[in-house]
Amino acid sequence: MRSALFAIFAALMLGACSSTQTVGYGPNLEPIPGSITYGGQPRTKLTKAPVGSTVPHRFFDDFGRRVSETYIIEPDRSLRLTSRRIDYDIFD
Repeated sequence: MRSALFAIFAALMLGACSSTQTVGYGPNLEPIPGSITYGGQPRTKLTKAPVGSTVPHRFFDDFGRRVSETYIIEPDRSLRLTSRRIDYDIFD
């Protein structure tokens, strides 16, 4: 009985998790305030950078945490967000 309750509780907790990924790698990353593509693609295009090259971007989010993002330049010269890392500095 106890293990069945634990399994049900674990299933409910996993079901409450969001399917969008905010930290890490993958196709489900969404831009956050401070990201280059937050609010849409930038108006200027990177015309001299080769297609497939990476563009690093570092900024501080609304909570003062350092965020490092990596973008890849697509063939149409748009930017695709591929990874995000948030540094949680517990001593600062």
